[in-house]
Amino acid sequence: VDYGVGNLFSLSSSVRSLGAEVRVTRDAADLRAADHILLPGVGAFADAMAKLEATGLVPVLREETQKKPLLGICLGMQLLFDKSFEYGEHAGLGLIPGEVCPLADDLTDPALKVPHIGWNSLHLVRPENPLMANTREGDFVYFVHSFYAKGCGDALVAGAEYGVTVPGAVARGNVYGCQFHPEKSGEAGLKMLKAFMEV
Repeated sequence: VDYGVGNLFSLSSSVRSLGAEVRVTRDAADLRAADHILLPGVGAFADAMAKLEATGLVPVLREETQKKPLLGICLGMQLLFDKSFEYGEHAGLGLIPGEVCPLADDLTDPALKVPHIGWNSLHLVRPENPLMANTREGDFVYFVHSFYAKGCGDALVAGAEYGVTVPGAVARGNVYGCQFHPEKSGEAGLKMLKAFMEV
């Protein structure tokens, strides 16, 4: 989904390298015709949500997730939740229960910096989830974020420890999310994108 705030080039390149046909679009007909939908995101929650709403695609995304898999990445994952407290309170897509909160508020170790940038290992909470089909306990993936999801309950698929448990991957029904960047996470990230494409 091209709504002006995504890391489109590297994500498209990664998915193409796995043999998939990729269409970067903000056209509702393209989303309806797609087998899978990727919702990337970089930047601030409120701005991203406003830009997504301006495309008119929010109702289309809600409708299409009833029929096909959607994967939100980084900020795209955060948009899947009910709301965010990033510089105010802002409504999200409401596709997964929970809220996005400042990571700094919950860190007690002053040695841990925000944003959380770099490689971190995944602990598989629901290894049976299809998104984890090619992922092993302890696989390292690349994070860049200052906010994180809380209260996602049984939607949590994999976590990473950074003073608190950061939800690394979530899933509910056809809706999946990765807080990390699979397109920047080497072989482990490509394997996860492949698993998503095979859902």
